Amino acid sequence: MERWIILNKLSIISYIAFICIHSEITNFSWVLLCLLLYFCLNITMYLIKNVLFIKLILLLSIILIFSSSYYFHSLFLLLLPLSILELIFYYTAQKWVWIMISLLPIFYVHTSLQSIYGLISIYSFITFSVVTLFNSRLQFKENQIDQMRIGIQKLTKKLNDHNDFVQQSEYTFKLEERNRISQEIHDKIGHSMTGALYQMEAAKHLMKNDQDKAIELLQNAINISKDGIENIRLTLKNMKPPTEQLGIHQMKLFIDDFSAKHGLKTVFIYKGNLDIITPIQWKVIHENVIEAFTNTMKYAEASEVHIEINVLNKVIKTNVMDNGKGIMKIKKGLGIIGMEERTASINGKIIVDGHNGFSVTTLLPIQSN
Repeated sequence: MERWIILNKLSIISYIAFICIHSEITNFSWVLLCLLLYFCLNITMYLIKNVLFIKLILLLSIILIFSSSYYFHSLFLLLLPLSILELIFYYTAQKWVWIMISLLPIFYVHTSLQSIYGLISIYSFITFSVVTLFNSRLQFKENQIDQMRIGIQKLTKKLNDHNDFVQQSEYTFKLEERNRISQEIHDKIGHSMTGALYQMEAAKHLMKNDQDKAIELLQNAINISKDGIENIRLTLKNMKPPTEQLGIHQMKLFIDDFSAKHGLKTVFIYKGNLDIITPIQWKVIHENVIEAFTNTMKYAEASEVHIEINVLNKVIKTNVMDNGKGIMKIKKGLGIIGMEERTASINGKIIVDGHNGFSVTTLLPIQSN
């Protein structure tokens, strides 16, 4: 905003030069030299940052103005108000002091210049006040941006540290799990297989001399091998999470993520033996819930959604209901038609109701083993 002050000074300099040209003064070259010197001093002031040097330049400008007005032309006093305002700014923030001091020389100015001096003083005061107010607000905003930037950097560092910790934790967990599985295989399956191998080696040597003992050792080896295979099956079964845990976990992740992104309150309830829900049924339920949530965000204008999965005696009931505006007459679009087709492919049924909010109910038959 310093350019506005410079333009203000330049306009006053131009006015002084214009008057001097048309008044045909004899010492115009000296007037022009003083005007250029004043302009150069003020341009230099905006190129340096040291406050002491700025004050010194302002003081030199005021001395130059008084000297030029005394020796060459009284119009130079018109440059005085803005230079005074700039100098007083470093000593007080009281604006009434600014205007009073800048107007004070009006009593010592020639009568013919008092009106224009007062006008220029007021104009300079308004311009300088606006510039200082803008600069203070700009500085405040820049400080806020700097604080926000520092905060973002700190949060980014914390997030990166958190991600590194999560990755390290995952890696450590994988190593621990691999170590556990390796130890379990070594302690149980490895010992069993080693015992069976010893039994078979002994049976091989006794086959010619003592067939009964060899057969007994072979049977022991078979039994040990069966136990080892059963241990392998149990180990693998314990490593694989149950289907219902995968389905519920995936559903919870989706609901929490959707709720956080769209600011939608969600209530999730599940009842019954979820273990009987097959993977294909979980897939259909999950896709229908996604479609129902999408329709809620597009059309329902709702603030809350209830999701309930209930395993009954004969069917698996999944209901998604919002508290939105609902609709009396439902027109089936691609979303509802897609839900019906998916559900019908595994012998299920879709029920859509728009009287009290909007609800989508998925009914899937329980498959007998």
